[in-house]
Amino acid sequence: MRKKVWLLLALIGLIALLSGCMEIDEPINSESEGIWNSFFVYPLSLVIVYIAELFSGSFGLSIIVVTIFLRLILLPLNVKQLKSSQAMQDIQPELKKLQEKYASKDANTQQKLQQETMNLFQKHGVNPLAGCLPIFVQMPILIAMYHAIMRTPEIQTHTFLWFELGSPDYILPLIAAGATFLQQKLMMAGSAAAQNPQMMVMLYVMPIMIGVMGFILPAALALYWVVGNVFMIAQTVFIRKPMMNNQNNGGDKK
Repeated sequence: MRKKVWLLLALIGLIALLSGCMEIDEPINSESEGIWNSFFVYPLSLVIVYIAELFSGSFGLSIIVVTIFLRLILLPLNVKQLKSSQAMQDIQPELKKLQEKYASKDANTQQKLQQETMNLFQKHGVNPLAGCLPIFVQMPILIAMYHAIMRTPEIQTHTFLWFELGSPDYILPLIAAGATFLQQKLMMAGSAAAQNPQMMVMLYVMPIMIGVMGFILPAALALYWVVGNVFMIAQTVFIRKPMMNNQNNGGDKK
């Protein structure tokens, strides 16, 4: 679990580094050069502009539609991640017994523990790295969306609801932080992660980071975070909760 926390922190740092170093102040257009601009940022910017035109120039609605579309594309990977997380939770009792059985710190005992742990994973079809795959796949998409929003000139001059898309807002970041907290809270509910101090720290650190960045960056990004997290909340409620209920019912029948 500790490795996953450090991996998440490293990815957050990578996002911050890439977001700040990759021509973020240069508008994106057909003349923008480079693989990143040509195949990721510019096509996404075109889609945002095209959908906005369908909604009478509403770039706010366009960002909402594109965000939902991207989340739907990533849904199979997120479902795989949820199943992997649930499978890891299911074998925790057996894993704890192995750790108690091989509690000694000598090299031979620890080698046996690793071997027995791998056998346990194979027996239940659990891949401990499967939960990390969606994170790696999402990173280019999320960074591309960030760049498309920041570098599409039309977004900077439009308003949506009560806020200007190109300027920071003071209400939307609070909503984004709250949605992030709720989404993570639902993900941890009833899982072993809820008992892990490191994951509990992340439960509060991530919403704070989202909130602080929301006060600094354009409101269009905060809107993207709000919609994305609301989608993830719905995904958790309609996919993970039934999955856990089915598992609990199965355990009751046993």
